[in-house]
Amino acid sequence: MTRTLIGRTVRRLRLERELSQQALAARLGISASYLNLIEHDQRAVTASLLIKLAETLRVELAVLSGSEERQLEVNLREVFADPLLGADAVPEAELGQLAGSSPNAARAVLALYRAWRVAREDAGGIALPSGRRILLPNEEARDLFDERANFFPELEDAAGAIAAEMAVSPAEMNHALAQRLRERHGLTVTVGPLDGALRRYDPASRALMLSEMLPRESRGFQMGFQLALLETRDAVEAVLRDAAPSSPEAASLIRVGLLNYVASALVMPYAPFLAAAQDLRHDMEAVAARFGVSFEQACHRLSSMQRPGARGVPFFFLRVDPAGNVSKRFSAAGFPFARFGGSCPRWVVHSAFATPGEVRVQVAELPDGAAFLCFARAVSRPAAHWGEPRPVHVVAMGCALAHAGELAYADGLDLDRARVGIGLSCRLCDRPDCRSRAFPPLEHRLALDPNSTGVTPYRFEARRPTKS
Repeated sequence: MTRTLIGRTVRRLRLERELSQQALAARLGISASYLNLIEHDQRAVTASLLIKLAETLRVELAVLSGSEERQLEVNLREVFADPLLGADAVPEAELGQLAGSSPNAARAVLALYRAWRVAREDAGGIALPSGRRILLPNEEARDLFDERANFFPELEDAAGAIAAEMAVSPAEMNHALAQRLRERHGLTVTVGPLDGALRRYDPASRALMLSEMLPRESRGFQMGFQLALLETRDAVEAVLRDAAPSSPEAASLIRVGLLNYVASALVMPYAPFLAAAQDLRHDMEAVAARFGVSFEQACHRLSSMQRPGARGVPFFFLRVDPAGNVSKRFSAAGFPFARFGGSCPRWVVHSAFATPGEVRVQVAELPDGAAFLCFARAVSRPAAHWGEPRPVHVVAMGCALAHAGELAYADGLDLDRARVGIGLSCRLCDRPDCRSRAFPPLEHRLALDPNSTGVTPYRFEARRPTKS
């Protein structure tokens, strides 16, 4: 539990419900003065009181963790650190107050900043060759999955009903999917060469064609996607309507993401998958083998185990390419991803490229002391033809150190001595002794001396204190 954030979270939830401190304290069976200390982060919260708070305020325990406010605070820090804004430095206390007490206002600030960035890039001539403005619908789609903690109960229910009807073991899933497509929908499924495509469906001939380049586990997933398209369209469109995307492009990205979610839930049904992950202590290569899926598919599914009453370990999930571009990102673990720019070069996510196929493990400690057990593995896909580089990505996951004992990857590790200090990104990191730094921090002045060469690429002065 992030103690520095829970007080603000409790205060915000209390005010939203129009409760006085006296009224909430009475329901909790504590004094108003004690509640006041909790709201000002001057008293820790016991486990029993935390449960009472969740019940009284009618929220999940995860809401009280402060992870949402923490991510907002990180994003706000990025915004106000942008030198092109020309804004005065904003004290950390004010950022925390804005994120904790006025999250809607904080989100509005972030939305304005994103709009400003798009307008600035467009005014500077950065546009698509067609002349259309860059609206970044991928960020809008990513925000939806982040806001829902990558869990959609309505889609789980729809997929669960289909999986219950099929009632097959993981080893029989591919056959069962092909059989359902044939018997329920009159589709024929063939595997063969497909130029420039991995899956192609022809509604006129009711033919689903899968590329011969797809490995077996991906063929099952693609059949699951097709089944989701045919049988869960109403559930997917209901989620899409609630999301109210701002453009057809964003709607299309969100729709595909939701259909992928259903396909994953079909191939890896919630309860059996969660039980297997716990039984195998989250050894994801073993979990993937049990369900006949890829390492990436198994990790992606693991990040969605957030059903109330049957939650798994809260993980973050990340997929990144060798250039540092993030193509997938979910966080149920409260890991504060930097929204703009690259991540820390000291993070295991990047070193995993050096050992393809091997799971690398790291205890990563952020500047605020929060620590996460992270594991990462480089995965590759077949090249389209000889001479073309194979697409390579690193798939990474992590959880708060409190859950490390539930993971096989923690076996044999001294969780305190093995910690590696990382930052959110070079531009936001205050660590003065980092030899891997790519950029100086935005909020510090450089202090370069031609008479001395240091061990780090940039030396800088400590940030001057600001008046709050």
